[in-house]
Amino acid sequence: MATLKEIAEKAGVSLATVSRVLNYDTTLSVSDETRKRIFEIAQELNYKTLRERSQQAAKERLRFGLVHWYSELQELGDPYYMAIRLGVEKECFQRQIELVKLFKQDGSYQSEWLTGLDGIIAVGKFGTNDIQVFTSCTENIVFVDSSPDEHRFDSVVIDFRKAMIEVLDYLIHSGHKEIGYIGGREYVDGEQLIKDERETTFHEYLYLKGLYRSEYVFTGKFTAEDGYRLMKQALTLKKLPSAFFVASDSMAIGALRALHEEGIKVPDEVAIVGFNDIATSKFVQPPLTTVKVYTEFMGETAVELLVERLSTNRDICKKVVIPTKLIVRESSK
Repeated sequence: MATLKEIAEKAGVSLATVSRVLNYDTTLSVSDETRKRIFEIAQELNYKTLRERSQQAAKERLRFGLVHWYSELQELGDPYYMAIRLGVEKECFQRQIELVKLFKQDGSYQSEWLTGLDGIIAVGKFGTNDIQVFTSCTENIVFVDSSPDEHRFDSVVIDFRKAMIEVLDYLIHSGHKEIGYIGGREYVDGEQLIKDERETTFHEYLYLKGLYRSEYVFTGKFTAEDGYRLMKQALTLKKLPSAFFVASDSMAIGALRALHEEGIKVPDEVAIVGFNDIATSKFVQPPLTTVKVYTEFMGETAVELLVERLSTNRDICKKVVIPTKLIVRESSK
């Protein structure tokens, strides 16, 4: 696309004259011959005014790809990513953006589904192989819940470390000295373990306070089934911690069921704190203390970032950190 400067040079007039002619400034004193020459050159160079370009952009519907690192079945087991997806879908609907959804199938993606996209919103954690597939289709990518390359891609994340310190301070100030951890382990590119800031912070922060005990740490998958299984393992300890932080609400709900089956009262005997504040957290018995993550807002923010990057041709990447909030309910009181 030609610029005003190129048209001015070819027409032999000033930049200001070209701008005023193409924007139909009736107060400009210029001959019809000059006006005609400017329009013809602009047409020849396929120039469009800012107004014409914005009108065209409004007519041309954007097409985004929403890529999940979970399968549809896995998403049902951990509603955290479902909430992010709903935020993306809602914002795209309001902006009249066409959305192509792609779930991981058999550990990979069908890259042909990603062709013809203006940008990609990648929800979850992704390895080098996945990112190569995405960038072969477009460089306009926003990652949600991970930030694999801050110098190349926009991202929307939460501050897990700050959230964990808030939880641990709350439990310690509530009088708990023996605190357990139930969490998940996740992998990309086959067997590459993803560092979980919640587990890392749990270890580092309690170690500094002289409260960390490795036998109180249990890890598996981020599902209710594993939350139940891991709490059953914890119940074999000679002495059960007085409180547990559980790294997802789905796992916490499974852990609560294991405690109920053993007749252990929550929070009288064991306090439980979850993470995510999924929709069902307030309805379990007892209602779950948890860290609220604004998941739908994360999805909406990703759409906003991608639209803004496309409309401004921004080169500098943005990393947006969404705050969290500790919601205290009966499971820890």
